[in-house]
Amino acid sequence: MSDPAAYVTPAGAEWLASSSAFPRSVHALWAVRPGAPSTLPCGTAFDVVSVGTLFGRRMLDRLWTSGPGTGPVALHAGRMLLFAEPGTAQRLPALLRWREWRGSSAPAGAGGTGTDGRTDGADGADGTDGAAETIPPLLCYGLGDAVTIPPPVPGEGCPPTTRWLVAPDVRKPWLPGAEALLWACVRAVREGGRGLAGGRDQPISAPSDQGAKVYHVNRRR
Repeated sequence: MSDPAAYVTPAGAEWLASSSAFPRSVHALWAVRPGAPSTLPCGTAFDVVSVGTLFGRRMLDRLWTSGPGTGPVALHAGRMLLFAEPGTAQRLPALLRWREWRGSSAPAGAGGTGTDGRTDGADGADGTDGAAETIPPLLCYGLGDAVTIPPPVPGEGCPPTTRWLVAPDVRKPWLPGAEALLWACVRAVREGGRGLAGGRDQPISAPSDQGAKVYHVNRRR
């Protein structure tokens, strides 16, 4: 965990390049500019869900401590990019809307999720304190979209805020679907900052962050 950034393996690089209709061109670009971020299309090899770093860290801690783990995860421009199953960009917003609708239809004190994205004030059966909190906006990128990702190996030309937290290391990495990410969102909202180091949220933004975590794929459940 002492390394400030994770490194993409050759097999992981093959997977990333496979998202493009011209994978050889992607490899050629990496050969010429190995330390520069690149832009790849979504919707075929992966979708991407972008969240703010504070809420994203909550989601990651829930996924790694109580859930199935994650697929590749990157940081770019102050956002956390969670790589997900193709189709997640369409399904996750629909699931969130459905949950909000159910919350707005729930009887008083039922502890659902309202249409404004906040949990109701009732205490939850899972031990939550019932404090209302809004789910931050999620940006979902799927078919027809593209995202900027860190280079396979950090180097000159790559901003310190652009790096891998969980780097792809196999040709076909496991990716969470919409249900797993919805579960992580709900848990992150209900449990707030509990369970994090020092009991407080800390941004994961640069290699100099002493509290930043690097998640290793071999820890996945």
